[in-house]
Amino acid sequence: MKVIPLHDRVLLKRLEEQEKRKGGIIIPDTAKEKPQEAEVIEVGKGRVTEDGKVIPLDVKKGDKVLIGKYGGQEVTINDVELVIVKEEEILGKIT
Repeated sequence: MKVIPLHDRVLLKRLEEQEKRKGGIIIPDTAKEKPQEAEVIEVGKGRVTEDGKVIPLDVKKGDKVLIGKYGGQEVTINDVELVIVKEEEILGKIT
């Protein structure tokens, strides 16, 4: 099954957090509440303005982004846990 988000929504897969950093330092649970990295799986066609124009999204399939730990709507598709967010919930692109 394939899911294509509508309008300005983006389908993401959260990337696994690293428990340890270089040098073997363990990350405490409180630090894990910072923004998470995710990969863009699919994007909607864009935001529709009041006059009906479609403004394309700034992110595209394959981009790596930062999102809030608890942002979006979690969904399971083909036994894979994903999250759907509005583009405005994306904090930034990782380049």
